Amino acid sequence: MNAPTHASHVLPAVVQRITPPALIDALKERFGERCSTALAVREHHGKDESSFTVPPPSAVVFAESTADVAAAVKLAAQYKTPVIPFGVGSSLEGHLLAIQGGISIDVSRMNHVLRVNAEDLTVTVQPGVTRKAVNEAVKSEGLFFPIDPGADASIGGMCATRASGTNAVRYGTMRENVLALEIVTASGEVIRTGTRAKKSSAGYDLTRLMVGSEGTLGVMTEITLRLYPLPEAISAAVCSFSSIEAAVRTTIQIIQMGIPIARVELIDVNSVRMVNAYSKLSLAESPMLLMEFHGSPNSVKEQAELVQEIASEHGGTSFDWATTPEARTKLWTARHNTYFAGVQSKPGCRVISTDTCVPISRLADCLLESVAEADASGIPYFLVGHVGDGNFHFGYLIDPNNPQERETAEALNDTLVARALRLEGTCTGEHGVGLHKMDFLKTETGLGAVNMMRTIKHALDPDNIMNPGKIFSW
Repeated sequence: MNAPTHASHVLPAVVQRITPPALIDALKERFGERCSTALAVREHHGKDESSFTVPPPSAVVFAESTADVAAAVKLAAQYKTPVIPFGVGSSLEGHLLAIQGGISIDVSRMNHVLRVNAEDLTVTVQPGVTRKAVNEAVKSEGLFFPIDPGADASIGGMCATRASGTNAVRYGTMRENVLALEIVTASGEVIRTGTRAKKSSAGYDLTRLMVGSEGTLGVMTEITLRLYPLPEAISAAVCSFSSIEAAVRTTIQIIQMGIPIARVELIDVNSVRMVNAYSKLSLAESPMLLMEFHGSPNSVKEQAELVQEIASEHGGTSFDWATTPEARTKLWTARHNTYFAGVQSKPGCRVISTDTCVPISRLADCLLESVAEADASGIPYFLVGHVGDGNFHFGYLIDPNNPQERETAEALNDTLVARALRLEGTCTGEHGVGLHKMDFLKTETGLGAVNMMRTIKHALDPDNIMNPGKIFSW
């Protein structure tokens, strides 16, 4: 295995900025016990699910309102000190790491559903609300919010990384489902972008600019989301295949025929073994598709029959149904726990996660070559994918104390990203750039596009205090 071409596991060369004691004193005066400098609290806010190790922030402010966030940012701006928003800490690419020092603003206490407008199919929430809490709040209205990245992430974090997940093939990503935002800018000013109207031609689309900006342009304090009617009928199924290629070819045919399937997830045989052990299941240990159908009873039945016919043509077997809410929940919980099942399968390991996405027509080529390389490397791994939209993830399980394993895993990641870009795909379908994919972004978009992003950053955050060192260098 060749050495990584992008050195994507190496932290960029940065200088830690010293947080002035006067700023800490001012924060403690403003927030009292809601400003913590305790090491345990700082360390909790200085790590995510990535494999990077970075010193923690100098202080953590627990915000409870937009006014709190604005006050904290204004003080930080006065001292030109970095500010890093924090939700639940489930990011995978080093988004919330204080690589230049500074303060963390924890918005987890801003966890209220502010307004449900059932007639307009919208809901307005604070950034610390999790996706499950949103769905609990709106289900009595016969509505739901479909974006499901697996982890019970905060809505603010999902906006910041432009998350998607298992339902994206039918309902889109956060990009399509955020209508309006309230944002605290780098100067501490509070602005609003967008409205509850379904469309607008009024000026620059600042909402889309902020969604996916990873905290580098401002802190989101209110978010208005699209909602959808709960389907009249939902049915889920699993189908096993003799090979990954057969499962992928089935998926491609489903999408190209225009069948409005809600979810179609690929799980490789390694993942099935890990999930069976972790979740105490007895799924057939072969590559499989997990599928879900939404609609009226008749449309769900028609979709399922068409998909079963397509799967059979590609050798699909053991087409098993889960029609009760309990059975569906058990099935999807097992899928969402694949990451933790992988970690448990190799005690003490860390996961190097990938997140490429390619056009659906190129999916089979990209996956099969990547699987062959992973098998040849000797590194344990699992493979899952939201394959209905061409997005998939490898999780390479490495010993964090073994530099060679890390080098091998990162080389696999680099080769995979290069392949995805060659096939006109992207280096990240939903996790975001963070620290891990900064070099890949330059390769994907070109230096001209990165320079345009950098120009926007310089204009909106001239002192580089908003989550500095992420997405691209200053």
